[in-house]
Amino acid sequence: MSTKLTAILAFILIVAAAIAGALLWNRLPDPMPAHWNAAGEIDGYMSKFWGVFLLPIISAALTGLFLIIPNIDPLKANIAQFRAAFNWFIVVFAVYMLYVYTLTLFAALGPPFNMTLMLLPAVGLLFIGIGYLMNGAKRNFFIGIRTPWTLSSETVWDETHKLGSKLFMLGGVVAILCAFLGETGVWVMLVAILLAAFVPVVYSYALYQREMKS
Repeated sequence: MSTKLTAILAFILIVAAAIAGALLWNRLPDPMPAHWNAAGEIDGYMSKFWGVFLLPIISAALTGLFLIIPNIDPLKANIAQFRAAFNWFIVVFAVYMLYVYTLTLFAALGPPFNMTLMLLPAVGLLFIGIGYLMNGAKRNFFIGIRTPWTLSSETVWDETHKLGSKLFMLGGVVAILCAFLGETGVWVMLVAILLAAFVPVVYSYALYQREMKS
């Protein structure tokens, strides 16, 4: 997917979300639900203005950042090698944010539902997408598992990202399955994601030490 098409699709989704929120303005309560506990129950609120516009603003800011990063990275030639996959990830992220926003509006408008059950599968799919992106990521300063050791060695970068890709995809599958475990599922998912993020860091250090010795 081209970068131009990526930007167009992502911002269409963001603008559509903001317009939908504005059209529903008169039907939305003030304050609106803004936070849910591990059991999927509402336990926090925010003003209607921020309830309607905060997520679209965050989505627009992050999407803009994602689009800028490949142009300012000193290793942008490396990013160009997996830019198509990164562009797809930007669109997937925009869809994920739209889904979260839609759930927020439904929570404000309709009968109560379990947010955990609705959200965890989407979180799982997002992490699977991150894992897929990692698999082809080349060394750069912004995208991927950036430790002193991965940034110092192409070999360490590649091997660490092969492991990280598998762990993030596995963590995504765990997150999907955890949707059916209720409150316990949230904590299981958090442990799985933390392990997926932490283990590659330790692995990159071990690989670098082995490379230096050899």
